[in-house]
Amino acid sequence: MTADIEEQPAGFARLLSAELAGPIARVAAVIARRRPRHVVFTARGTSDHAALYGAYLTEIRLGIPAGLASPSTITVFGARPDLSDALVVGVSQSGGSPDLVEVLRVARSSGALTLAVTNAPGSPLAEAAELSVDIAAGHERAVAATKTYTAELLALLLLVEGIRNGDGTLPADERAALDALPDLAARTLADPTPTQLAARYRFAARLVTTGRGYAYPTAREAALKLMETSYLPALAFSGADLLHGPLAMTDPDVPVLAVVGSGPGGRSMREVLPRLGERRADVVVVGSADVEGATRMVVPEVDERYAPLLDILPLQRLALSLALARGEDPDAPRGLKKVTATM
Repeated sequence: MTADIEEQPAGFARLLSAELAGPIARVAAVIARRRPRHVVFTARGTSDHAALYGAYLTEIRLGIPAGLASPSTITVFGARPDLSDALVVGVSQSGGSPDLVEVLRVARSSGALTLAVTNAPGSPLAEAAELSVDIAAGHERAVAATKTYTAELLALLLLVEGIRNGDGTLPADERAALDALPDLAARTLADPTPTQLAARYRFAARLVTTGRGYAYPTAREAALKLMETSYLPALAFSGADLLHGPLAMTDPDVPVLAVVGSGPGGRSMREVLPRLGERRADVVVVGSADVEGATRMVVPEVDERYAPLLDILPLQRLALSLALARGEDPDAPRGLKKVTATM
């Protein structure tokens, strides 16, 4: 897991290279020409959080309604929704989950434009789709996904921005900003705070993660990483949902990891943080600015669209360090396999 995490800056640089960005741009151009009326993402586990990020990007940047499919409606209940005007995107590191393959097969047969975003270009998912994007993260050693997650995020970002530009390419200023990501990721991974916090939370009984907008998928992915590596019950809420009831369970014994960016989503968290302060919650902020009364895991300030690619990095390192502090093996969580087949 350590090696996988440390490879992420190089993974960003690889995806941004002409060799890999070019094929993504060509896929984006095809989608732009087809002009889908809505976008449906289908995914499981970590990839589901990347898909959620893709849904936010799609609605905010393209103005197209987007949502996450429930594969069981097709695979268990036999539903055959009319997806003829849709782009249906399957996101999966392995591309091997039968239910996701079936969703793309059914969607394609109903007239949808289908796309696979995967780390396995020869997988059943890629073969079932009309279009495919290779995230090219390389072999992932640990069961817990890290570098494949951020590669999925970047691939979806390149795809959406290419569609928005109409011909698959990116504006020069956007390209320049993205080219800085590998160095920013390396700087973020150099911060020792996650390792220091692991000792502090070694005996925590439960934990809460929260964020809004683009940060909400990060909160969900962080909770999953903590649960699967440390077996620590972790509940993820949007900042808005946290105020609608779950806030009552926060207290000094329940650490709260809050992802607070510098854009509209981050600013909306400013009404959540004081409420946590009233509960005397132990708050750790992931962001570029200090928050009174909270510990901070430092990430560089970037456009809020890019922040999920950096914000998850210290949270991955926290999950890794916490698992080791609790005497667990983060490389091989009990009961889990790298590829989970569901129907």
